[in-house]
Amino acid sequence: MTSYNGKEFALQKEVSEILEVDFYYAKPYCRWERGSDENMNGLIKQYFSKGMSFENITDKQVQNVKDKVNNRPWKRFGYKTPNEVFSYYLNNNGHVAFMT
Repeated sequence: MTSYNGKEFALQKEVSEILEVDFYYAKPYCRWERGSDENMNGLIKQYFSKGMSFENITDKQVQNVKDKVNNRPWKRFGYKTPNEVFSYYLNNNGHVAFMT
């Protein structure tokens, strides 16, 4: 897992242990080191444009975007959706290497 250096990732060690993944910080100002994060940001900006006030966004709107993004097929997942990959992961004790 790779993140930027924000304070919201201060508990990265615990997250890394729980998920059993390596955790890396991207170098400052190096967006290309966080490709999937930047891709997700781009998808979300299709619904919430830059400069938009988040004070006016409802929980229903956020849930709608979450549902759309998590049910959109991704090439990196073999055209499966993030929800399909996550469900497969949960149902197969965390093994996704041979997902069909």
